[in-house]
Amino acid sequence: MPGPLLHNMRMSSVSPPGRTALDYFLVDVFTSEPLAGNPLAVVFDTVGLATEQMQAIAKEFNFSETTFIQRSSAEIESREGVRVRIFTTQEELPFAGHPTLGTSSVLKLHAPETIRDNAIALALNVGKVPVQFSDQAGRADAVFGEMTQRDPDFGATLNPSEVFPLLGLALADLDDTLTPQIVSTGNAFAIVMLRSIESLARLKVDHDVADPWLRERGGRWFYVIAPMSGQQGGPQRVFRARMQFYGGEDPATGSAAGCAISYLVAQGAVRSGERILMRQGVEVGRPSDLFLSAKTAHSRVADVRVAGSTVPVANGRIFLP
Repeated sequence: MPGPLLHNMRMSSVSPPGRTALDYFLVDVFTSEPLAGNPLAVVFDTVGLATEQMQAIAKEFNFSETTFIQRSSAEIESREGVRVRIFTTQEELPFAGHPTLGTSSVLKLHAPETIRDNAIALALNVGKVPVQFSDQAGRADAVFGEMTQRDPDFGATLNPSEVFPLLGLALADLDDTLTPQIVSTGNAFAIVMLRSIESLARLKVDHDVADPWLRERGGRWFYVIAPMSGQQGGPQRVFRARMQFYGGEDPATGSAAGCAISYLVAQGAVRSGERILMRQGVEVGRPSDLFLSAKTAHSRVADVRVAGSTVPVANGRIFLP
């Protein structure tokens, strides 16, 4: 039983005098187990909030991303989707994967009027992104969703001999059958395939050199992947991934995963329509499972799908100045 001191320390739900309170929810995305996956803060009722305030709140939570829900009329939301803005600790993003799934799941749990035919669409800066829900989450309080990302744009191919030193690796670590390439489904990533997860474990991106080098070629960050051999992932083939940015490492990167499956299908390394499992976050103690597929149609890659579970962790109120 909680002691008297803990009872006395419990916060009141009443806002401090003269300050506005916003409800928020914390969820873990691409996992059905709390305290794993990629954490996300979702803030409600943010219509009229200045961009600078959203950025400051994102810094306060200090997660890889924080989202801000801006509700509108039912007619507008039915036509355009629920308006959501996504911020890292440093900037606003046009699109990101785990915030899209996580925010959609929070809306399903706490704003069920936004759900139609067990689906929702979010109006992001990159455009309208649909999410379909199903019953695959594995536990009663988790939500399994699948987003359909924008069709990919394939950018510059990258010289492997220039890439490997930026990753802290040797040229022999790279898979010589697949050339690294910039791919975007809303955010541009350089997809690099390694030969093994042993090589992946040694990844250490030199951001001071890599970030400007990538920007000159139309990319933002490296998404480095490797096949898992001799291990089973159920019916899916299993790959591993890492994404280091801002001097840290992302536990799960849904936008990059959409680029990765687009790249693998375009290169013929994964069959059109085949679903694979991408495991990320292992090295930072936040294991995440991302289920990916894409199809080829008329010599183009389309129908890019990224799926996973979201589990609630906490909720509360943030008090604004």
